[in-house]
Amino acid sequence: MSRKRRDHELPPVVAKLGWQYHHVGIPYAGPRAEEQHLGHLGVHVYGFATSPYGIEWMRFEPHCRVPEIVRTVPHVAFVVEDMEKALKGREVLIKPNEPSAGVRVAFILHDGAPVELMEFEKPKVVRRRARRGCRTTR
Repeated sequence: MSRKRRDHELPPVVAKLGWQYHHVGIPYAGPRAEEQHLGHLGVHVYGFATSPYGIEWMRFEPHCRVPEIVRTVPHVAFVVEDMEKALKGREVLIKPNEPSAGVRVAFILHDGAPVELMEFEKPKVVRRRARRGCRTTR
């Protein structure tokens, strides 16, 4: 049996695995004036860009193909470095997919709650070549 987490300790996926909190997604029912429609996903979202706490309200269209638990139960999302490694040994609810360029997401189920995992494409590092030529000294 594993040791129980103490009040002051971070969750093991943060403390030991390096996962980083990204947002909490909360399903809602009625339209909101400032919601953003993600037509290709069949989802309306509100609040993510402006919430200092990372709260994202989500409203699903009837044709949206996500499990009922994602439509009805709030989820917490973490950024992971390696999606395949993070999914290993976990109950996968939604397989890895790419809802937008540069981001992969998947959902797992833990103790009856959906958890979103996100992996962002790492920016390519452009190295400048050293300039060749004469150097003058003063």
